[in-house]
Parts: sequence; C-alpha cells; structure tokens
Amino acid sequence: MIRVLLTAFEPFGRDPLNSSLEAGRLVVAGPPAGVALEFAELPWVFGDSVTELRRAVSRFEPDLVIVTGQGGNRPDLTIERVALNLDDAVRAPDRKGNQPVDQPVVPDGPAAYFSSLPVKACVEAIQQAGIPATVSHTAGTHVGNHVFYGLAHLIATERPELHGGFAQLPYLPSQTADLERSASMSAETAAEGVRILIRSAVAALHPPTAGPASTPRRRNWLSRRNS
Repeated sequence: MIRVLLTAFEPFGRDPLNSSLEAGRLVVAGPPAGVALEFAELPWVFGDSVTELRRAVSRFEPDLVIVTGQGGNRPDLTIERVALNLDDAVRAPDRKGNQPVDQPVVPDGPAAYFSSLPVKACVEAIQQAGIPATVSHTAGTHVGNHVFYGLAHLIATERPELHGGFAQLPYLPSQTADLERSASMSAETAAEGVRILIRSAVAALHPPTAGPASTPRRRNWLSRRNS
C-alpha cells in the first residue's frame, strides 16, 4: 500500500482558521481508498516548519508527500510547479515574528526545484471532477514556499525515492464574509480536490501494474519541463 503524508498549516495572523487545515482534517476523516494516510500540522514559522516536516517524513517513511497551504489570493485549488530558494517576508512576519528578507531557504542550494508531482495530470483530474484547479508557477516567498523548497531539497539530496509537491487552497466561505471580491471554496470541496490530487499522483507515480523494472524513476529537476 502506498504511504502518503499530507500536511497542512496552522492558522496564522488574526484568523482562527486555515483552509488547508480544515480541508486536511476532512481528508483524514475520509481518506482515499488504497493508501495509508498520515497527517501532520505544520507551524507557520520559518525553519520550524521544515524541521517538523522532516520529522514527519522520518516517522512515517512515506512514498508521497502532499503539502497544502492556504492561498487567500487564489480563486481555485492551485498546484505549485516551482519552489524558489528564497525567503522574503517583507509583507508580514511568521507566527514567531521572524521576517527574513532576501534570504535563501538553503544556503548554496539550487535557485529552484520543479515539483516531482505530475502537476498537469493532477490539475486535469481535479478539473474533470468539476472542481476549479490550475497550475501555478509561483508559490510566493513566505512559509508555504519555504516548506515546498525544503521538501524538494530533501528529495533531491537525501530521499530520491520520494515524490512530493505543494498545493494551495482558497479561503473558506466564512473567511471572506468581511472581504470584498474574495473567492472561496468550501472545506468539503477542497478536501475532495486534495483526495483527487492524491489519487491521481499515486496512479501516475506508482501504476498498479508496474513491476520493479518499470517503476518510474525520479527525473532531475532541470528536466521536468512538461510535468
């Protein structure tokens, strides 16, 4: 059985909710069939978030990691394609008040990594279910991108057998009640989108008919032009 680690972020700022956490709890309550699912809540803190992610990976030894976060400016479920080696929190600090500006996530690390998920295939599967979804080419430069890059660097340098990526979820409807022109998505719809993301990633990366000789190999990040 394929082992999947799903993560979400704790609430941050003045908001008591985080759409990724609410959706993640629903996925845990009704996980996709055929996978062993583990869930971890990550702190919205530079450094600590990657440390907690690495602990969860070591604890569960997953085949696939799906990091989810709240993208308040996103109108749909967006699957990120590129992780940047850049922390730039000029607009807002993290939960502990850290506010790095123009700092690398990993000193001397590559400028960027491509996701090791089949990004376009996952987006298409979610869209076919009637859930709005798109490919995104920037995860920003705050804690979400920080964790995405940390995961990609872990895969590239220590765990080449692992696959993983990052998806951002819109606000929940209740979070937009006092905001103008903000898109939202119910936790139930977002959770179903995440389930489809997991199923489609597992199907593409671990085909049920594949034997040891035909197991897909992780491609170098520079070659992932059409993922």
